[in-house]
Amino acid sequence: MRKCCMLLMIMAATGCLAQKDSVNQLSFSMNLLTHGEACGGGLPRTGDGGSEEDKSRFLVGRVRLNVDYQRSWLQAHAVIQNKGIWGMKGNNALTLYEGWVKLTARNGLFAQMGRIALSYDDERIIGPNDFATVALSHDVLRVGYEGHGHKAHAILAYNQNGDNYYNGTYYNNGAQLYKTMQTVWYHYDVPKFPLGVSLLFMNIGQQAGIQGDPYNSPSTEYQQMYGGYINFHPKYLSLEGSYYRQTGKVVNEFKQAGKIKAWMASAKATIKPTDKYGFVLGYEYLSGDDYVPVIYGGSFGMPYKEYEGGFAPLYGSRTKFYGILDYFYESAYINGFTPGLQNAYLGIIGKPAPKLSCSATYHYLATATKLSGLDRTLGHSIELQASYKFSKDISLIAGYTQMMGTETMDRLKQGNSSKQARWGWFSLVISPSLFTTKW
Repeated sequence: MRKCCMLLMIMAATGCLAQKDSVNQLSFSMNLLTHGEACGGGLPRTGDGGSEEDKSRFLVGRVRLNVDYQRSWLQAHAVIQNKGIWGMKGNNALTLYEGWVKLTARNGLFAQMGRIALSYDDERIIGPNDFATVALSHDVLRVGYEGHGHKAHAILAYNQNGDNYYNGTYYNNGAQLYKTMQTVWYHYDVPKFPLGVSLLFMNIGQQAGIQGDPYNSPSTEYQQMYGGYINFHPKYLSLEGSYYRQTGKVVNEFKQAGKIKAWMASAKATIKPTDKYGFVLGYEYLSGDDYVPVIYGGSFGMPYKEYEGGFAPLYGSRTKFYGILDYFYESAYINGFTPGLQNAYLGIIGKPAPKLSCSATYHYLATATKLSGLDRTLGHSIELQASYKFSKDISLIAGYTQMMGTETMDRLKQGNSSKQARWGWFSLVISPSLFTTKW
């Protein structure tokens, strides 16, 4: 808060803010999402010996009310959200998905504070992950500069439990996965050349330990993420690449901290000779633990590792990268070990009609870690997707995924159901503009 006020004082003192307010504009809009899924297979075994139905079908409804206010140097935005499964008992309370105020100076400086749906670069590390229907947002202060091809952002967050007035700074089961977060992001677009380069550094503090436990006393452990993203996009071609490393300490589900040494790299090429069709080719490598024990039918208690070797995508839009099924980073592997992931994919995209877009993608999936007695190949996945835009505010998206797993997939996910997974889904999105006024 002090940093935000200081920036505003500097802006005002130097005459950066507009001297005369322009037209005020207030608008209301809605976003109504109906999302349905039907899947078979892919559910991990519970381990209790009982039978479970290996199928799932449900419908999700999500409603958002968007409120926007803007004048020359001031912008405010709020999104009220309600989400629930059809037929679920009771009604999920309304939540604030976004709510922020942004002040912008004429020289490109800005300050923004509140709950923000952050999105950077290709959204691999920081993105809203909106396909998950609830989506991600962050309570942060963001300050920066944008102009002349340069963008520099600094993001600061400190999270706390609402009922923690008498317990110091202990943070447990909050809305965010971190207690503190400091991020610096820089992006540069080369003038008159289709090249953009980004650099990212994050310092993430997580709550470790348990209050009142003398053997695992509370502490804040810090993890660092750093790397970059590049995008070269001439007329018919787009080349993307990224590289990130993780160091420091990470906190596990038992509130214990361990060292982490992980990294990832990716490359992607998109070729679109015409607006009617195109091709996508890419490869991703996410590191895993050096050694992954595989015991079929159960686990052997708490694992010990010198350090965590599995790369964690943190707060990114995972379904954009590792298959829309999110099969590898949404549900954990057995025994607390992570074999990492190799994802090689080839796809075709097309637009057979002005309002219709289609795509088909093949994924070859394998572990990054060499496994004793098992092949690295996890399986093969085929994804089909189509979207139709009825009008500017009504669209329908549907998809189908077929996962064809191997014995390695079976052993790592603990169950025959993991070898063959079928998943169909649709999303109907209606986003009408309700009201706009100016004065």
